[in-house]
Amino acid sequence: MVETAGLDLLNLLLVLTLAWTFGLLVERVGYPALMGELLAGIVFGPTVLGLIHPTEALDVFAELGVFLLMIYVGMEVDLHDLFELGPQALMVAFGGFVVPFGLGYLVGDLIGLAIEQSLFVGIAMAATSLATKSRILVDLDILDTRIAGVLLGGALLSDVGVMVVFAGIMGFIETGDVTPLDLGLVAGKALLFFAAALVFGDRFLPYLWTQLETWMERHEFVDPTSAFTVALVVALVFAFFAALVDLHMIIGGFIAGLFLRQAQLDPDIYDHMYDVMYDLAMGFFAPIFFVTVAFELTLDVFTGGLDLLVLVLAVAFVSKIVGSWLFALPTKLSPREGLVIGFGMNGRGTVEIVIVSIALSAGVIGQELFSVLVFTAIFTTTLVPPTVKWGVDWLERADELVYTDGIDVDASSEGAGP
Repeated sequence: MVETAGLDLLNLLLVLTLAWTFGLLVERVGYPALMGELLAGIVFGPTVLGLIHPTEALDVFAELGVFLLMIYVGMEVDLHDLFELGPQALMVAFGGFVVPFGLGYLVGDLIGLAIEQSLFVGIAMAATSLATKSRILVDLDILDTRIAGVLLGGALLSDVGVMVVFAGIMGFIETGDVTPLDLGLVAGKALLFFAAALVFGDRFLPYLWTQLETWMERHEFVDPTSAFTVALVVALVFAFFAALVDLHMIIGGFIAGLFLRQAQLDPDIYDHMYDVMYDLAMGFFAPIFFVTVAFELTLDVFTGGLDLLVLVLAVAFVSKIVGSWLFALPTKLSPREGLVIGFGMNGRGTVEIVIVSIALSAGVIGQELFSVLVFTAIFTTTLVPPTVKWGVDWLERADELVYTDGIDVDASSEGAGP
């Protein structure tokens, strides 16, 4: 028993050390840490060297990591900003979601996948990575440009849209029915949950939090740690109600994060809560999740499944850029700006990997398709910095890089994120 516990601790130590080392290395060259964590899992996990391996303890930590990660992602989205971003961000988000989702579903249907598998191919192609965009915009020092504001706004809207559609897909998988009535009920249930959560979180949660804060101050035990504990309880409550309507717990975590940001907390308490959530998620639990995700990857897709990988990667790359560009054309953005924004929207990341991991664990997709979708996320994310850099230089040469005050997004914290 003691020997087994010691081996589990050694395995955990190796996972964290390798995740931190590889994450730090890839951040130094301008990429999000999750790519290094995935690389560590591939190289040192069962796929190649077998130095680290799955355990029950790692599975528990990874599941908790997903939940905390989605709370943190939700806390990065300001609902009030979403309503003020204007038509450009909305159009880019819509085009960058609908076109890749539709083409992804068609690809799945073309290669003979089941409906639910095709839906996951579609949503994986529709996902985007806010952190990747934030990092490259900071590095290029263009946060005060029009394309930066639209790009960040489009990514925020896209994250919310992906989670809504994911909720509907999971509900559809739970029912197993494909009649229009059942599909309507599934979609209605997901939308009803989001609507109820929106009303409660935006209208009542700030009031309840204020009353709780007043009560805690009266009894002289209000402090940042207690506030963080209450925040976790709120997140678990949202996760519980999500589960009641057959939605995944990460939906509840994401929604809780959205409204914790809107709860009108004392700035010092909120900053402490945000920092602790970030440290727990990104410093400990999320790296374990991304390393363990790599345990499920198979390199066979580069031999036996290379044609599928190339097809999915090509469609994912083109559809996101073309979708964002096409829907940017009717706005005030120039065609060049629309294309550069498409380059930025093209990177997938945290949300896609979380979603396809859930699909794998639920038995909806197999290891080969899972590997294809994760490698697609890695490759498209890798292409974002060079393509956006080229695009910005192109806009500067054409004198079309428009500067503005932009939207209030804390990109500095995003840059270190997933």
